[in-house]
Amino acid sequence: MQQLDMKVIDEILERHNNDKSMIIAIMQDVQEVYRYLPQEALEHIAAKTGMSESDLYGVATFYGNFSLDAKGKYVLKVCRGTACHVRKSADVLQALQEATGLSEKKSISDDGLFTIEIVSCLGACGLSPVVMVNDTVHATMTPDKAKDLVADLREEA
Repeated sequence: MQQLDMKVIDEILERHNNDKSMIIAIMQDVQEVYRYLPQEALEHIAAKTGMSESDLYGVATFYGNFSLDAKGKYVLKVCRGTACHVRKSADVLQALQEATGLSEKKSISDDGLFTIEIVSCLGACGLSPVVMVNDTVHATMTPDKAKDLVADLREEA
């Protein structure tokens, strides 16, 4: 996981003129760097923009695209919508969990590379079952393809 660097956050704030009306863009930029919104970053942003920490947490928890939890370099979103479910996405999920060492109780792999999220739908029903890795959709997944995908991502890292 990337170390929190207040200089990076200050640069983001400066790009947005420390303007609290730009808070969503500021938070998006911070999350793009760290893959989540660290508590210390939100405290710093609150101090620099004059917003309360509770207001920032309100924004972070209202919008589903923000995360307050650390994530791995690769976020594996497993679709469990109807089409994917019927085509055995549960088996794909199990294979991903085995390959990464993750479970429902463990959200980030020991090597910091993986996070698995179960989602209701990825909008790719015709390609089901699907897994999205960060912004890339992987179609017609099988347990074997899922294990190969994890191995390939480990090599890339």
